[in-house]
Amino acid sequence: MRIVDLTHYISEDMPVYPGTEGPKFAPANSYEVDGFKETLMTMYTHTGTHMDPPAHLFAGRTTLDQFPITQFVGTALVIDCSDLKEGQHITMEYINKQKDKADKAEFLLFRSGWDRYWGTEKYFGDYPCIDGEVADYLVKSHKKGVGLDVIGLDPIADTNLTLHKKLFKDNEIVIIENLMNLHLLGDDLFTFCALPLKHVDADGSPVRAIALLHD
Repeated sequence: MRIVDLTHYISEDMPVYPGTEGPKFAPANSYEVDGFKETLMTMYTHTGTHMDPPAHLFAGRTTLDQFPITQFVGTALVIDCSDLKEGQHITMEYINKQKDKADKAEFLLFRSGWDRYWGTEKYFGDYPCIDGEVADYLVKSHKKGVGLDVIGLDPIADTNLTLHKKLFKDNEIVIIENLMNLHLLGDDLFTFCALPLKHVDADGSPVRAIALLHD
């Protein structure tokens, strides 16, 4: 079995969603004074490689801590759409190339290749996004989740978060954003794990996302 890390590092100088403060790390205890090291970490719940639940946008909907742990582990497939240019959309054409496997997968991870721009201004640009038909497919096929190697499911300019709302309004699904290394996962089914922190009323959480490949 091969394990692939799909998670970006959290650091004070990491990219964060425009308008959001980056994480802060402050010394809390030291070897010299306290005999051990401890750090106070402050960050938003949607920092770095992270997960959104329906409660991110809709009051009274499911928070991450209300999901069973099985929501965060399952069979996954990477959909390669790395040929797309800025402003273009991920359509059903990409899913239909692997439709049998896509139907079986509990998670679909869309590889745009945008993770190569992590740490640059272009990462916040006009990255490829799924279209409405793909969003409908994710809902109708009852996926556990959808993952992307970009900063958001919606275009950066869509402050209404239209696609988020379409997925979250009436469905038990999670969205994982800011993934990396999807190019290492091939075109076959594998096991995907993205585990959020277990805190009360979680509207989102950083995750450690990994792939388990049974070569």
